[in-house]
Amino acid sequence: MDGAATTEILVREDIGPITRLTLNSPGSLNALSDQMLAELKAVFSALMTDAGQRVVILRGAGKAFCAGHDLKELRAKRDGPDKGARAIRDLFVRCAEVMLMIQQLPQPVIAEVHGIATAAGCQLVATCDLAVAADDTRFGVNGVNIGLFCSTPMVALSRVMPRKHVFEMLTTGRFIFANRAVELGLINKSVHGDVLEREVMDLAETIAGKLGSAVRIGKRAFYEQIQQPVAEAYAFTGAVMVENMLEDDTAEGIAAFLDKRDPDWRQ
Repeated sequence: MDGAATTEILVREDIGPITRLTLNSPGSLNALSDQMLAELKAVFSALMTDAGQRVVILRGAGKAFCAGHDLKELRAKRDGPDKGARAIRDLFVRCAEVMLMIQQLPQPVIAEVHGIATAAGCQLVATCDLAVAADDTRFGVNGVNIGLFCSTPMVALSRVMPRKHVFEMLTTGRFIFANRAVELGLINKSVHGDVLEREVMDLAETIAGKLGSAVRIGKRAFYEQIQQPVAEAYAFTGAVMVENMLEDDTAEGIAAFLDKRDPDWRQ
């Protein structure tokens, strides 16, 4: 993927109701530097209340999606005046805030992945609601190879993949390719790199064409119920269904289906 013709480290494009965010630091393989995390937090904060945008695509410029944290920054923090503990802790707190914001956003977030997604970059893929990757993409949590176990990426990975396979990746530092990532549930689909952008846009357009309020309600409920015991989850989602059913646009959607016509939604 070519780098965007700008010096911005994070490029936002609004394509109708679809927002495309490009990590634009190809020289660092789009590392999650202090600046990148700050830019992502700012854009996500703006999107939280942007009802006009219905889907977010997250991708990387250059040869890779994201190679994780900036090791040069990490080393500088470690060698700082407080022996690094405070500065490093602050970095991981800020990174966790950004990861949590992805699932708190009202819009579904699709990772468009190519090249490599390693360490916190692999965490980013696991955190997004959906992910499509070029078939030659490699995924890894390789910190163990340099003596740094990928404990924070483990949180996201262990919630979307079978635990023994996550543990194998964490302890061996080996890569998996996109076809294996599909099998393990890390990504939804792998496609040829030449059609990656189109495939992701098709997915985004399909979601953007649904009733926005229903998708917003549904995404919020998805992440809330998954943390609950089954009986509590059924009680919670039943209440969500009532909320959704009583929306005027939902009534229009049902009427349109029964009348065999397209719905005239306001949202």
